[in-house]
Amino acid sequence: MLTEKDFISTTYNSIESANFEWSAPSNIALVKYWGKKENQIPANPSISFTLNNCKTITKLEVVKKLDSNSFSFDLLFEGKPKEDFKPKIQKFLERIEKYCPFLKEYHFKIDTQNTFPHSSGIASSASGMAALAMNIMSLEKEINPTISDDYFYSKASFLARLGSGSACRSIKGEVVVWGNHNEINGCSDLFGVEFSAIHQNFKNYQDTILLVDKGEKQVSSTVGHDLMHNHPYAERRFAQAHENLFQIKTILSSGNIEEFIKIVESEALTLHAMMMTSMPYFILMKPNTLEIINKIWKFRSDKQIPVCFTLDAGANVHVLYPENVKEKVLQFIQDELVGYCQNGQYICDQIGNGSQLIMNN
Repeated sequence: MLTEKDFISTTYNSIESANFEWSAPSNIALVKYWGKKENQIPANPSISFTLNNCKTITKLEVVKKLDSNSFSFDLLFEGKPKEDFKPKIQKFLERIEKYCPFLKEYHFKIDTQNTFPHSSGIASSASGMAALAMNIMSLEKEINPTISDDYFYSKASFLARLGSGSACRSIKGEVVVWGNHNEINGCSDLFGVEFSAIHQNFKNYQDTILLVDKGEKQVSSTVGHDLMHNHPYAERRFAQAHENLFQIKTILSSGNIEEFIKIVESEALTLHAMMMTSMPYFILMKPNTLEIINKIWKFRSDKQIPVCFTLDAGANVHVLYPENVKEKVLQFIQDELVGYCQNGQYICDQIGNGSQLIMNN
């Protein structure tokens, strides 16, 4: 099992310049990670679907510098300088320098864009940090060609986690587990691992994201996670996450969609219950979020179609359903749910395969 020390680079050559480009997707947790320890270590394990269409595409141009005293980078977002993103990148580079001591030897030009609207209320930190981590690992591979593919992806997930916890689940795989769990081989608090024993029922699973509120998040993820310290229900919640992960592991392998729905919806509501019972307390749903949930429950009951919802720490609703009912569910969304979306907007997505290399030269 890889430890933190294994990710410290000690052997590498030098290059004059290089260009890389990677895409990395967003992901949606089925069993939620909420609460963290020092160094972006999760308070409980989680499991997520990797998405396909909602992704960040990042180019990295690398040029050797004369000095190596400080980090040096330019940042473009959708082709334009984005000064307010720079502190987060600076902090990320500071966090990972211990593991990538070559970073200060190069000037970076980071050019990044999302395939979804930045102000859509979809978390872009997971895809953004994952895409940047993949590019940095391409640089490491260039200066140390001996590293294996397994190490490459594990370290990319490890680095991405230091930028944004859930980013470690955007590196590989249709389904990814992050966090220690007794029943899952190879899992780790340090990086995400692919969960491959997936029944055909969950292949190409669909996720239509209903954009209920596209405004800035009411509570940042960091603040939200911190509210789990001294939370009256924290320990029970962490135990519940372990129990639910054990159950959903079996469900994903057996193809039991009915049981899948129970756990996924319960997890979504539990996440919001934690925020409503924290101090200070927050309600992250909007009235239209509740309207959508009730409509989904009624549709599922009336039509016997296995559609369910999950939520992130916000008002938007992820509608999850098997590919074989896609037409019926999309018609239902058009007929009954679009009116609850801001400007009628929603995004159609499905399970994807993680980060993809676009260019390496």
